[in-house]
Amino acid sequence: MAQKDFSDLKALFINCTLKKAPRPSHTQALMDVSMQIMKKNGVSVDYIRFVEYDVAFGVYPDMTEHGYEKDDWPRLLDKVLAADILVIGSPIWLGERSSVCTLLIERLYSASAMLNDKGQYLYYGKTGGCIITGNEDGIKHCSMSILYSLQHLGYTVPPQADAGWIGEAGPGLSYADEGSGGPQNEFTQRNTTFMSWNLMHTARMLKDQGGFPAHGNQKTEWSAGNNFDHPNPEYR
Repeated sequence: MAQKDFSDLKALFINCTLKKAPRPSHTQALMDVSMQIMKKNGVSVDYIRFVEYDVAFGVYPDMTEHGYEKDDWPRLLDKVLAADILVIGSPIWLGERSSVCTLLIERLYSASAMLNDKGQYLYYGKTGGCIITGNEDGIKHCSMSILYSLQHLGYTVPPQADAGWIGEAGPGLSYADEGSGGPQNEFTQRNTTFMSWNLMHTARMLKDQGGFPAHGNQKTEWSAGNNFDHPNPEYR
């Protein structure tokens, strides 16, 4: 099989660690694996540590219009919209995604009513995945929550679009700590690799066909009276 060309793809990795730089982030350490795979294959990769930005709480595109003095989200949204692939990284706290990750999901949701140039919701044609780290159970639970949110917003979620690492349950070594075994763990490294390639493959297919097929999913057409074979158009 001929190697695909991914050089026109853009990926954005958003780390939802609670730690500000220069404190090391274990979530970033695992995200680095996926970023390096994509870079090696020509993908343009951008990285954001979300906690470094002054992002307001809320579910509107610009919260300075709703009482906040500052909101960095509008310029971060430009980066999100420029990316073909979005990978969200989160640590596990009390079995859940981080509060920073929840804030990110809420701000992604703030643009969910916007439409692309085909009349579809804004995130159609984009691909999403997630990376989770911690030293307590919850990888699959956090992944389900994040990936559900992304697909609900319009992202296409490939097969096996999540990867993660947890050490021994309870206080213990985190992914990048010396002796943790995380960087050598075959299960984690395999899943991270599979996730990276599945994201690239899906983004490639979507880009090659000009995004997600525009039929039966266009809000503009529905509002104009096109019922897309709905059996009871008079009901509404």
